Amino acid sequence: MTTSDDVRQVASALPRAYEVEVRGRAKFRVKQIVFVAFSPDEKDLGFGFPKAERAGLVASDPETFYLPGQADLRYQWVCAHLDRLDDDEMRELVIDAWRMCTPQMLHDLPDLPAPTARAWDLVERQQWHAVRPLLHPYLHFVDGDVSLRGRNQVLDHLRGHPTPKPPRDAAIRDGQVYRWLR
Repeated sequence: MTTSDDVRQVASALPRAYEVEVRGRAKFRVKQIVFVAFSPDEKDLGFGFPKAERAGLVASDPETFYLPGQADLRYQWVCAHLDRLDDDEMRELVIDAWRMCTPQMLHDLPDLPAPTARAWDLVERQQWHAVRPLLHPYLHFVDGDVSLRGRNQVLDHLRGHPTPKPPRDAAIRDGQVYRWLR
């Protein structure tokens, strides 16, 4: 059984995602696009889902999934009862909804080991003070012909590149990003 707190944990860790409250309902957005929203009592979840496939999803498990109200059928949206979703299924649905509203270059980040996605999100936001603790002191960073060792050298390099590309591979040691390949 999944809870709204479980959904928040997954959604808030995704790059460019942020939570807002609109008319008493919590929603997660990327820029202005909503990809996840809760019912007012937070027992149901709405999420982005391709229109062409949503009838099949609802038909596959009508006790869990249902279509939104008539006014919202024009959107790429499906709803689910949270207590009927397991954590793995919820994570997949939330990440897929997030992928519908982010550039393709970001799509692989949730599949990399934690805390890689969080570190990259902070780099993109240029919140250098918050990135530092997520990077291992002996971080090995490779970006094309550039190969750097050490957290300080990597941070100095990234500060000079205002729109960095996300990593394509990463490794974690002692809970910090140890290897970062772009």
